[in-house]
Amino acid sequence: MSRRRLTLMVAGVLTLVLGGAGALLPVPYVALSPGPTENTLGDVKGKPVITVSGHQTYPTTGKLSLVTVAYQGGPEARIDLLTALRGWMDPTVAVVPEETIFPKAVSVKEVEQQNTQEMSSSQQDATAAALTELKIPIKVYVAVASTQKGKPADGKLLPNDEITEVDGAAVRTVDEVAAGVRKHKAGEQVRFTIVRGGKPMTVEVGTISGPSGSIVGVIMGSQFKFPFTVNVNVGDVGGPSAGLMFSLGIYDKLTPGPLTGGRSIAGTGTITPDGQVGPIGGIQQKLVGARDAGATVFLTPADNCDDAVQAVPKGLRLVKVSTMHEAVQAVDALRTGSGQVASCPAR
Repeated sequence: MSRRRLTLMVAGVLTLVLGGAGALLPVPYVALSPGPTENTLGDVKGKPVITVSGHQTYPTTGKLSLVTVAYQGGPEARIDLLTALRGWMDPTVAVVPEETIFPKAVSVKEVEQQNTQEMSSSQQDATAAALTELKIPIKVYVAVASTQKGKPADGKLLPNDEITEVDGAAVRTVDEVAAGVRKHKAGEQVRFTIVRGGKPMTVEVGTISGPSGSIVGVIMGSQFKFPFTVNVNVGDVGGPSAGLMFSLGIYDKLTPGPLTGGRSIAGTGTITPDGQVGPIGGIQQKLVGARDAGATVFLTPADNCDDAVQAVPKGLRLVKVSTMHEAVQAVDALRTGSGQVASCPAR
């Protein structure tokens, strides 16, 4: 064998080896793909997704399914270049920079904890939205979520404390509490009336200067007291995007007759306690997951319509919704065949 031929063979082998090794190198991207769907009217691992105690419920049929996005990759388990390339070639997969899902300043554990917290909050908001749609009264109050370490409230206000008054004035919202604190100059004391473990008490907390006035270093959130108990069980699903479908599932169980009329309906969207539907991410993957699960109708947040119409699979009808009320009306119209149903406009 000539020296030239041997050199070419060695170079070819090295190129293949280096190319193969390069394809297996980890890259800072995350592959998003269609995740599982869960019927909010059904069960997860043998347990109902939605259970209601203390109020009459009614039989349901059909499906009101939430949809999810699965991801592969992340700082602790990066995908390789070959996997990323396969994802870029697959229209049902989105390959996005790692920082889109895992910001550099936040750990993977913190991201997972945030997703869990958002899911828990969305379940509360969904219950509030469903009961508001049904005109069932609920009580809203301000609760302590946490305090900032080293700030005046640290150790004085505790998680789950219900704040009822600031300096003797009744408060019902987070903004009202913050406004009461800002009335003080830095260094002054604020008198909080709270309920802790069912017992009312008064706690005085000092103030310090903050970006927009005086603060005490407390993180608060709105909480609800419902007249009966609603529990939601979804296993390992996280994030806030299932809010709309939780609301519809709760609404269906609390009203006579099946809302869907036996149809398989999927959807997505965040929900506020007063029933406003917000946009979500991963709409393309969620549409594919919904169709693969047999859904024929997809409830789409109005702000996601533009992206949805470009990725909707054949056989899936997009119904545009902006509020819980619109969603109920749309599903009702689909069941009865009466009334107009808003669709995402074609581009």
